[in-house]
Amino acid sequence: MTKVKNRFAILLAEHRAKISDVSRATGISRATLTNLYYGKGEAISYNVLGRLCQYFGCTANDLLEVHQEGGTRT
Repeated sequence: MTKVKNRFAILLAEHRAKISDVSRATGISRATLTNLYYGKGEAISYNVLGRLCQYFGCTANDLLEVHQEGGTRT
C-alpha cells in the first residue's frame, strides 16, 4: 500500500513561519492550513499545492512524501 505524508509542518518550522503568516500571504484559509498541519483530510487541491510551493519556494516533492509498502520512500 502506498501512503502519502505531507511535510507542511516541517516546512513551517524550517521557515519559522506561522499558519497565519502563510494564510495571509497565500489566501489559503487557516482551516485548510490547520488541517494540513495536523495531517487531517484525504486530499489537497492543485491550487493549494501550487500556492504553498510558491510561498516556500519548493516543489511538490518537498511538500509531499510517498512511502511504498515496506517503508521505502520514493
